[in-house]
Amino acid sequence: MSKIEDQDPPGERHTDNPILCEVIERNIHTIDRLRIEAAQARKTPDRVSDAITDFSGRLLFVYVHIVWFGAWIALNTGKLGVRPFDPYPYGLLTMVVSLEAIFLSTFVLISQNRLSEEADRRAELSLQIGLLTEHEVTRILRMLDAVQDKLGIENDEDIELAQLELATKPEDVLAEIDSVHKSVQRHTTWKEWLASHPGMKKSH
Repeated sequence: MSKIEDQDPPGERHTDNPILCEVIERNIHTIDRLRIEAAQARKTPDRVSDAITDFSGRLLFVYVHIVWFGAWIALNTGKLGVRPFDPYPYGLLTMVVSLEAIFLSTFVLISQNRLSEEADRRAELSLQIGLLTEHEVTRILRMLDAVQDKLGIENDEDIELAQLELATKPEDVLAEIDSVHKSVQRHTTWKEWLASHPGMKKSH
């Protein structure tokens, strides 16, 4: 049994897929398992909000309202032998629909907040993995340079390659992004910004 198989949860086995390696299949199963665990950990209010939001996002919700409004208006015309209980302009119907809209929007916001928290967690995970990958690549480049020096191989004097060997700090990247955004906003078009930065044209 391989080392990767030893790390799998008990009872979990991957399907034989010649296209995907075992690590990718294991990651797919792990992510799916975490998604299921997060869904099962939802509290009752979250489950109710998700159920209502899911139902309101289907065409069945529209059909139910079409039947409801049509029957309500038909019964209040007085032509079906029923005494109108909410004659035109249907004030009671308007109040009920307004209350429904208030509660429905609240349930939707609750579900969106929960989904936003899950998205933030996934973004944080992606950020941490990205930072770790950048650190590992930088270390590998430095190790390759050391190997070249040890073997007496002439190093490439490419400036861009030398820059890639420098450690990238997240705060520096964010500061540069903010600086570029502010600089672009001071110009009317993207072409004007490129015209004021000749070096960017060469890199493109």
